[in-house]
Amino acid sequence: MKIDLIPYFKQYEAMVSTAESVFEQVKAKYPDEVKCKEGCADCCHALFDLTLIESLYINYRFNETFDGKEKIDLIEKASKADRQIYKIKKDAYRSTQEGKKEESVIEEVGQKRIRCPLLGEKNLCEMYAFRPIACRVYGIPQAIGGKGRTCGLSGFKSGESYPTLNHDIVHDQLMVLSSDLVQGIHSKHIRMAELLVPLSMALITDYSEEYLGIKTKNEPAGNKDTGGNDDGSL
Repeated sequence: MKIDLIPYFKQYEAMVSTAESVFEQVKAKYPDEVKCKEGCADCCHALFDLTLIESLYINYRFNETFDGKEKIDLIEKASKADRQIYKIKKDAYRSTQEGKKEESVIEEVGQKRIRCPLLGEKNLCEMYAFRPIACRVYGIPQAIGGKGRTCGLSGFKSGESYPTLNHDIVHDQLMVLSSDLVQGIHSKHIRMAELLVPLSMALITDYSEEYLGIKTKNEPAGNKDTGGNDDGSL
C-alpha cells in the first residue's frame, strides 16, 4: 500500500508561503532590525521540535535530495545531534521532577545550542529551500507561549511595539493539518498527530507504513524506501 502525502504537503507548503510573506513584510518595514543574511546561522543552533506534517515533509525532501556517502554523512550528523538533544531533554525532565519550575527549565533549554545537522561547513543550509517554518521566521518578532521573542542578533528593541508573528497560531494550524493527515491515512495511532520531534530525529526516522500505523506485522510488506517515491508516497 502506498500513502499519498502530496495533498498534505501542498497544504503545508501553502502555510510556508504565508509565513514567508509575513517575514518579508516585516523585513521590508524594518530592514535595519532584521539582520538575517547569507552565512548567519544563529537559528541553525536553536532547539525546537517539528510537528508530524513537518517531520514527514523534511524526511521526504531529505531522501529525495540526498543519496550515497553524502546522505550517510548527514545521517551520522543527525544521529549525533539527536543524542545531544535527548540528553538535554532528559536533564530538563529530571529538573522538573526535582521540583524546578517548568518555566525556568524551558528558559534554560532555550539557551542551549546544538548545531543543526543540515548546516554545512560554510554556514549554509543543505536544504534551504525545504527548511522548517521556524527557521524561515526566526529573525522577526514572534509570540511564543504568549511571550514575545526575537533573534538575539536582531535590532529589535525590548519594550517597543513591532508587528509580531503569533507562532502559537502557526503551531496550532500545523497540529490540525497533522491530525487531518493521521485521519486521512486511517492510522491506528490516533494520537500520532501530537508527536513532536527535533529535526535530527525527523531525518533519521523510517516513516514506514508500520511506523505510521497503516499495517500490522502479519500484513505483506509495502514499499520499504524510507524516503518515499517521486510521486510523494511512502
